[in-house]
Amino acid sequence: MNRKNILITGASSGLGKGMAIEFAKMNRNLALCARRIERLEELKQELLSINPNIKVSIKSLDVDNHDQVFEVFDQFHQEFGQIDRVIVNAGMGKGAPIGTGYFYANKQTAITNFVSAIAQCEAAMAIFRQQNAGHLVTISSISAIRGARRAMNVYAATKAGLSSLTEGMRIDVLDTPIKVSTVHPGFIKSEINEKVKKVPFIVDTETGCKAMVKAIEKEGANSYVPAWPWVVFRPILSIVPLSWLKKMS
Repeated sequence: MNRKNILITGASSGLGKGMAIEFAKMNRNLALCARRIERLEELKQELLSINPNIKVSIKSLDVDNHDQVFEVFDQFHQEFGQIDRVIVNAGMGKGAPIGTGYFYANKQTAITNFVSAIAQCEAAMAIFRQQNAGHLVTISSISAIRGARRAMNVYAATKAGLSSLTEGMRIDVLDTPIKVSTVHPGFIKSEINEKVKKVPFIVDTETGCKAMVKAIEKEGANSYVPAWPWVVFRPILSIVPLSWLKKMS
């Protein structure tokens, strides 16, 4: 199915920006939102230079302002007439091991990655239920498969929660025109991990985003990208002992 009008949160940089570029090449109209409106302005011009035949609308949005999430999504819906796909992408990765004095950093990651994702899903699904059509995509992580240590502790937990939340929504709309997908990216270079020195199997942003968009277009329930090595390693990661996980992270 050709999802013509696509809404992406957290679109000003990283994976959100990369996906927007790939969808522009595919002749899709884009509704883009993020906190940094100046970056969205630059991205809009870049997208229109790639494809002047598409419509690109941008709006400032802090997803932690939950009332604003509903307002912005509704504004996009009114502007485009129909929203065919929403990609819940906005997130953050700051944090520290539990009990080391960084509760507020961990709390912020938990709110942004999970509570604010609920707000985005609520706003998107309300539109899709009204339309009786649409495709909701949540961007989880390969880290959702197992618990993670140190700075990844809370981040991995939020992504596991997001994957579970998304599956529950998928159950609710089975056998309807509304589709719900979860994408679990492996390690893709972006602003969220630019300070991490040792990252296994990391790929550049363009490679990662192309793999993500390809998976999104298939509209499967769960995808793990890039396919190599994560399709192979996913079942292994789910069963390895904790001592192995400690060495890997």
